[in-house]
Parts: sequence; structure tokens; C-alpha cells
Amino acid sequence: MTSEEKRARPVIGRAGSYEKGVARRQEILERAAEVFRERGADGTSLRRIATAIGVSHAALLHYFDSREQLLVAVYEHAEAKRDTSGDAAESAMDVLVKAAMINIGVPGMVELYTRLVASALAADGTPSNEFFSDRFERIRTELTERLAAEQAAGTVRDDVEPADMAALLVAASDGLQIQWLLEPSVELERTLATFSVLLAPPATS
Repeated sequence: MTSEEKRARPVIGRAGSYEKGVARRQEILERAAEVFRERGADGTSLRRIATAIGVSHAALLHYFDSREQLLVAVYEHAEAKRDTSGDAAESAMDVLVKAAMINIGVPGMVELYTRLVASALAADGTPSNEFFSDRFERIRTELTERLAAEQAAGTVRDDVEPADMAALLVAASDGLQIQWLLEPSVELERTLATFSVLLAPPATS
């Protein structure tokens, strides 16, 4: 992901005025992420979150209108720091597997993601709905472009639409991460890597 693409993403909540305000917002997100990793994201009010991270309720409301908006901002902030998009030389499968493995390596990240996606399905126009609708579209587009390039290079079978493959890969990755959340013995990396076999072009005689 380029620096221009990162800057193009809209700020969730309010960015803060001037350099000091921006830095304060970043600090709040870092500390909130620590609280969620330790305590989970379920059943915690915005006021309790403020107390846990050592700021006033009013200070938190200066940047975020609701608990949901803060949670989405925390997830977006953590994801941007990890930068799971991959470089141009990586295959679609490499990017997908790497992103999934990074997710399960961060305590509470898959759980937070799952809860926010569930919230996104509940109503249109909410912070989670807008964020994840845009996110899924962006990821499908990025994977589609990589798969199309791999088809042109002859490393991925060319009898399936790349956009269809991209959507299926995203669904598989999300579904396996949920299974892993319920049963940590699920071999996430190995199972996802199976798609490399399924997408390989047929052998020529």
C-alpha cells in the first residue's frame, strides 16, 4: 500500500486540530487497543473505556461520537500499522495468508473484527457498516488485480473470473479465522494455502 493510498482513507471520528491534537488521538487509539486486548471489546461503555485508558469522557468524545466509532477506529489503526496489503511482487495467496496470520497473532484482533462485522450487518450508515463495506470493496479490488496479473503470467488458472476468485478467497479467509476463534487447533495457514493448489493452472502433457 502506498503512502498516497493510506492518506486517501477517511479519518474515523475527528482527526484533531494541529499536530498536538493528532498525536493525542493516536495515543488514545494505542491505549484503547491495549485495553481491548486485555479485556475484550464486549460490554464496555465509552465512559468505562475513557476511565480505563486514563482520559476524561469529554476528551474521548472530542474525537469519537460513540463506542462503535472508537472500536472501528481502533481496528483501522491497528490494521494500518500492520500493513497487510503486501508488495507488488507478492501473489494474491501470499497476501491473503500473511494478513490472516498477522491477525491471529494479535490478541483480540480476530474477535474485534468479527464483532464489528456483525455490527456492520445490523444497520446501514453506521461507522462499522461504512468502514467494512469500503474495506471489503478495496480488498476484493486489490486481490482481483493481483489474480488477473497472475492469470496473464500463467501462474493462476484462467478459466475463472478473477473477481469471483477474489470474493471466494476473502470469504474463505474470514470463515477460517472465525473457525480458528472457536477452535484454535484449526490449521489456518495450511488450509488457506490449499487454494494455491486449487488455483494452479492445469498441468500440460
